[in-house]
Amino acid sequence: MLFVGINPGLMSAAKRQHFARPGNRFWPALHAAGFTPRLFSSADQFELLTCGCGITNFVARATAGAAELEDDELRAGRRTLERKVRRYRPRVVAVVGIGAYRTAFDRPNATLGAQAERLGDARLWVLPNTSGLNAHHRPADFAKAFSELRTHLAARA
Repeated sequence: MLFVGINPGLMSAAKRQHFARPGNRFWPALHAAGFTPRLFSSADQFELLTCGCGITNFVARATAGAAELEDDELRAGRRTLERKVRRYRPRVVAVVGIGAYRTAFDRPNATLGAQAERLGDARLWVLPNTSGLNAHHRPADFAKAFSELRTHLAARA
């Protein structure tokens, strides 16, 4: 399982940790869905590997918000992601942010959840953006979306 963030926020870049801002709902959603045995924080990111999960980003450039990225950066990030998927061979790639997915994959009408296309041999899945700046979803929405992904993985194990 490979989770793909959009890009590091300023705090994540400073700490060199994924989803490091305290208001980000990634770590609680991951735990609520059963991906981790306890609530991890960004400081525990490497422990995710023992749970069969990895994390990367589309774009390495840190910004205060993902809206500062250019569309071309996200499209280039897709090409980088394709190389990582060929190298590490995850069964599923889950993009955390539907707007980034729509731009990077040129799928303007994509919806959350399983996608019809694959990335190499990996299934593609889209999750809502867990940033605290994303006011469209509540914690229960994230837990549900991440749980659907976890259920999908368990059914195919």
